[in-house]
Amino acid sequence: MKTYLPKTAEIEKNWILFDAENEILGKLAVTIADSLRGKDQPTYTPHLDNGANVIVINAEKVKLTGAKEEKKKYISYSGWMGGQSELTAKEVREKKPEHLVKHAVEGMIPKGRLGRQIFRNLHVYAGAEHPHTAQKPVKAN
Repeated sequence: MKTYLPKTAEIEKNWILFDAENEILGKLAVTIADSLRGKDQPTYTPHLDNGANVIVINAEKVKLTGAKEEKKKYISYSGWMGGQSELTAKEVREKKPEHLVKHAVEGMIPKGRLGRQIFRNLHVYAGAEHPHTAQKPVKAN
């Protein structure tokens, strides 16, 4: 029996809506990453983008367990001397709450061209409103 490989023209991309309110960040990020890659579908192919387009709402209400709110650090480096900045999860949540979910999911998808292509299918919004109602997303969870 030959292994079935879907053609790029045969791939049909769904739209999935995740509500991050009162969800634990890591567990939510795993399910989002699996949906983005297509690992939750029987036609999963590692070298193709056959996952879904994912919309995440209420990113500002995602939960962090333990003392991660104060102790978890998000570090960025500009490349210049003294250009390293460090923010706690609480500060990131106040400034740009979408970044918490995006950062967690980005670490769970492959690095390289395919990973960047897959990551473009993720749309994260801080509040409950999103502009993708025309795509008729299916609610997950």
